[in-house]
Amino acid sequence: MSAPKNILLRAQDITVRFGGLTAVDAVSVDIQAGELVGIMGPNGAGKTTFFNAISGVTPLTSGQLAIEGKSLAGAAPHSFAARGLARTFQTPRVFADLSVSENIRFGLQFAGRRPRKYIFWGEEIGVPWALRDVSSILSVIGLSQLADLPAAAITPSQQRILEIGMALSTRPRILLLDEVAAGLTEIEVEEMARLIRRLRDELDLSVIWIEHAVKILLKHVERVIVLHQGKKIADGRPSEVVRDKDVIEAYLGDEMVNASEGLA
Repeated sequence: MSAPKNILLRAQDITVRFGGLTAVDAVSVDIQAGELVGIMGPNGAGKTTFFNAISGVTPLTSGQLAIEGKSLAGAAPHSFAARGLARTFQTPRVFADLSVSENIRFGLQFAGRRPRKYIFWGEEIGVPWALRDVSSILSVIGLSQLADLPAAAITPSQQRILEIGMALSTRPRILLLDEVAAGLTEIEVEEMARLIRRLRDELDLSVIWIEHAVKILLKHVERVIVLHQGKKIADGRPSEVVRDKDVIEAYLGDEMVNASEGLA
């Protein structure tokens, strides 16, 4: 399955069934390089299943999935990481007993080393300067001062940032974020959103962000995809999506009215 050069991730007719239940129903999405995309939908819409499908956690029942035209349908999760895709989870998956820096080091070891400029020495090919080692990754996510603390000793919001750092340590081109704002204060959410945008800009990432809180997502992403009952019902700019009749109906109206405040 070939794809235009600017399309980094192509999901075509993705379908996932569990017995007689169709959780994701023929959803197609193209993600371009450098995009910041949100995925939203009411409870039971299929968001998490779709996320799991495009990250290799849940096998596809049918459909095609590719990164830069290279098929990943049926591949193991480590193959997704090798092709440049990394993700976080709804509940931060950090190693509580390890220090913050050791958590990042684990990610680097999991990712392995890239080929170097010369056979045995020189910079790793294709690795941004900000992701070359533990200290540089901690610096880019703003946790350098906490490097020696156990992960269990830092705040929940810092643990979420640490998990993003662990994902970044695999040197991805596509970063999937699963409800990273859940449980955070309004100030922490704003800080998280600024971090996500900065990482996208500085590291030239494509970011796909699932968030249950509609207003948060619409405020911070540039494009939003809406799922409902396993199907894609909208795909566009936030200001367009909140006025889509199918989206308004799926959210029973009031939530979309509130979410549209402040959108051009």
